[in-house]
Amino acid sequence: MKKDIFKKKDGSKFYLIAFAVLFIALIARIIFVGNVGNTLVKDNAQVKKPIELSFSDVLRRANDIKTMDINKDDIATGVLKDGTPYRATITYNPELLEKISKNGAVVSINNRDSMWDGVAKWLPILVSALFLIWLLRIMRGGNGGGGITRSLIGQNPTKITTGKTKTTFKDVAGIDSEKQELMEVVEFLKNKDKFKALGARVPRGILLSGEPGTGKTLLARAVAGEANVPFFATSGSDFSGIIVGLGVAKIKEIFELAKRNAPCILFIDEIDAIGQSRSKHSLNDNDREQTLNQLLIEMDGFSNDTGIIVIAATNRPDMLDKALLRPGRFDRQINIDLPNLEGRHDILDLHAKKFKIGEHVSLMDVARGTTGFSGADLENLLNEAALHAVRVGHKVVEQNDIEEARDKILMGPKKNRKIRPEDTKLTAYHEAGHAFVSVHYKDVTDPIHKATIIPRGQALGMVQHLPIDDKVSMTLEEVRANLAIDLAGRAAEEIFFGKNKITTGAASDIEMATRLARRSITMAGLSDKIGMVAVNQANTFGQRIALENASEKTAEAVDAEIRVWIENAYKDAKNLVSKNKTTVEKIAKALLDKETLSGEEIIGIVSGKKVSVKKKTTKTVKKSNAKK
Repeated sequence: MKKDIFKKKDGSKFYLIAFAVLFIALIARIIFVGNVGNTLVKDNAQVKKPIELSFSDVLRRANDIKTMDINKDDIATGVLKDGTPYRATITYNPELLEKISKNGAVVSINNRDSMWDGVAKWLPILVSALFLIWLLRIMRGGNGGGGITRSLIGQNPTKITTGKTKTTFKDVAGIDSEKQELMEVVEFLKNKDKFKALGARVPRGILLSGEPGTGKTLLARAVAGEANVPFFATSGSDFSGIIVGLGVAKIKEIFELAKRNAPCILFIDEIDAIGQSRSKHSLNDNDREQTLNQLLIEMDGFSNDTGIIVIAATNRPDMLDKALLRPGRFDRQINIDLPNLEGRHDILDLHAKKFKIGEHVSLMDVARGTTGFSGADLENLLNEAALHAVRVGHKVVEQNDIEEARDKILMGPKKNRKIRPEDTKLTAYHEAGHAFVSVHYKDVTDPIHKATIIPRGQALGMVQHLPIDDKVSMTLEEVRANLAIDLAGRAAEEIFFGKNKITTGAASDIEMATRLARRSITMAGLSDKIGMVAVNQANTFGQRIALENASEKTAEAVDAEIRVWIENAYKDAKNLVSKNKTTVEKIAKALLDKETLSGEEIIGIVSGKKVSVKKKTTKTVKKSNAKK
């Protein structure tokens, strides 16, 4: 339920409307006066426009003038003897006027202000007076008090979600350790006397940090749902605006609301919008600093038994001010990591209840193939799979629907573009090289999952591996094996097509191998020549600057060592492909026939089993392409 906690209660609307009406009248008067003199004159049922006469024209045509009216601005209007209206700017000259009169013209002089002249004189004063009255009223807070800030808050309300939530810890999966950290908060909200008996103080504030989509907001809702207390949710950006002092007033208002509904959970999402670290260089952002100061005051003013728990979430905890993170404010910081293999399986199992999943779908295999996915990514994966199942006419979500969805998320959608036969053939041999070397090192690296030559995104083909579990480190043997696998595609191109036929298709493979070799040498100390020294240090934002804290001699040695590692891996890959050309060629021909081979089929080819040459491009894929 959405609720505006600020409502406009003053009676200054009348003055604002009056100000607007008079302002429009002033504009209308300006336009009207601008058109004076251009008024069309009717004469004998015909409309005539006044002609413009200069002062010299008036002197020359004095005998032709029939009437002349002169106002205080020396603007003369009238009619010539032939009935033509005119308009002229003249200089006051009694002799000229006497000459015109003697010729039979009727001359009149009007020095009085017209009605519009009076309006023009007093209207700006009246408009300014009304504006000042309106400003003074809202500064006093109208009828309800509270000052100009409260009135502006009424025009810029903070949107907050209020009420009790039905979300509980049963709706949160994959972050069991983080849930355990928050159980103390739930117990305090349910039974705070138990804590007070021992003199324990529950954390007043909890900061949830982690990658986007890891479940920070969901976890905060679950705490409120488990404790069965009101849940107030807002965002840090709601407290910032162009009006100075607005954020401070909003902070006060939302904390007053929380105190009136205690015990409760007050959740502030993206708190880094107002909680960024203060410094001497941030003098131009005083409003944000005032808002942060008010937040610090409100949190520090809590007594131990208020029953208000502030939970904040951010993706950038390194940006927050230290005063915000000290004990007594955000006492506890909980970092929510991306889920591991077991966590991903639990999350998939939880979300799978909302979809019709086929009986033969292995969620564990899906979890193994989604390393680095957050909870939101996994839910999106199943949703994309369901959309694909509907598109191709499946009654339930099948394994190939999930595979298609994962490939789409990781590599992009299929490309329906024409590819030259020679490029398709070269891609097949390239991927066959990757696949064979992967099978050769299956006891060292992650097992191969599939190989395909269906283009996606920028890639013409790919070989996927399915990790058995989540790895936190790699051995030197694994590093060398992965380097050989990365370079096996280029090795296959050279062996089967010749040195002059190698392509740029291995660019991403070379980049990946170089990055792995550099990290192993400069960070992990896996090179005997460089030794156990960290050549690259992480800077403030987690990036690594090449050759930092290294001399030119060390940098040259690092570059030379990386080249040696890459060359040795390439020799290893070429040696394996050369000795097993027949097997690699069988894999390539099977890819040309079927476009996609599973890991079991590739292992079968390597072990000597025959593979059916029936194309694996099913009707499902054809339907999908046809609909696209």
